[in-house]
Amino acid sequence: MTARNIGIDVKAPEAECADPDCPFHGSLPVRGQIIDGVIASVKMDKTAVVERTLTRYDQKYERYEKRTKRYSAHLAPCMAVKVGDKVTIMECRPISKTVSYAVIAKKE
Repeated sequence: MTARNIGIDVKAPEAECADPDCPFHGSLPVRGQIIDGVIASVKMDKTAVVERTLTRYDQKYERYEKRTKRYSAHLAPCMAVKVGDKVTIMECRPISKTVSYAVIAKKE
């Protein structure tokens, strides 16, 4: 089984899976936002928590503040990632109540 083209320039995973919600080997379409972050947790079944940290300027105090946003993203079995890895996630249709993103690439 060959990996399908998901429409953006990312390398398909080496492993294969039979997950119907895999962007590469299933039928899950990805569209919309592309976000880079770090894997914070992989304790849920087929789901990873991805953290994105950004700085925001506070005009009143003339300082920068650090903000963190956490996203629940679908993690297909073919993606070999662990806590601390830098990944790219992309928006998809809602898979569950909190999951509306899918992991599409692991950054080196």
